[in-house]
Amino acid sequence: MSATDAPDGLAFLKMHGAGNDFVILDSRGGGAVTTPALARALGDRNRGVGFDQLAEIRDSETADIALDFWNSDGSRAGACGNATRCVAQHVMAGLGQDTLHIRTERGDLFAVRDPDGRVRVNMGQPILDWAAVPVARDVELLHLPLRGDPAAVGMGNPHCIFFVPDAEAVDLPARGAAVEHDPLFPARTNVEFASLLGPDHLRMRVWERGAGITLACGSGACATAVAAHLRGLTRRQVRLDMDGGVLTVDWREDGVWLSGPVALVFEGRLSPDYLASVQ
Repeated sequence: MSATDAPDGLAFLKMHGAGNDFVILDSRGGGAVTTPALARALGDRNRGVGFDQLAEIRDSETADIALDFWNSDGSRAGACGNATRCVAQHVMAGLGQDTLHIRTERGDLFAVRDPDGRVRVNMGQPILDWAAVPVARDVELLHLPLRGDPAAVGMGNPHCIFFVPDAEAVDLPARGAAVEHDPLFPARTNVEFASLLGPDHLRMRVWERGAGITLACGSGACATAVAAHLRGLTRRQVRLDMDGGVLTVDWREDGVWLSGPVALVFEGRLSPDYLASVQ
């Protein structure tokens, strides 16, 4: 059944992780309902609900759930760490368990709910091959041939990370938009600006591919922590202060673990008339 065929409307959740906000649709028991047009309509903060990303939960034959991600411009996202943590919290509460196996385009991810209520997810190993990130040609990923000497890391989506003296001073709209569309990134890229506050402590701001400025980015936090460690700035466990809150990244032997708070904001239902208006 498509979203526009739902006679009683379409239920959704609004959640956030460190201010990174999401609409969550649950399509288990039926077919996927999200289309580019629906994602764009829901992503409109004036005429829709508004989100940084949309996450759709689907049935999986090999995991507890499958998960798809969409940006507010209607494009697909290959990974979204904070949305994964939010969905994991919701599904684990419903199943009465503290672990979850999730199938994504990124691969199989595993989430854990800690006793303090924070949710961790293993985002897998970082992608450090230029063709897989992807970038357009074989270059040194830790020192890209771009102004500002950024690094590139893949986390199921591409990231370009700049280490700067003061992340607060960066003109994020101008710099982020320009780098997102740089020819070096054939699939566009997320863009992070990070400054070192202390040992294993970074301040990070982010421009997300297909979404623009967001208050936090889980996959971006992972990519930034990996790049910081590989450049010798931090160890493997890093605290990242973002506009919307604090995330922790721990790059272990089994993958890059992302941890932070999650919150359910509200539950809602999209009306049949609204769904019928989405083209």
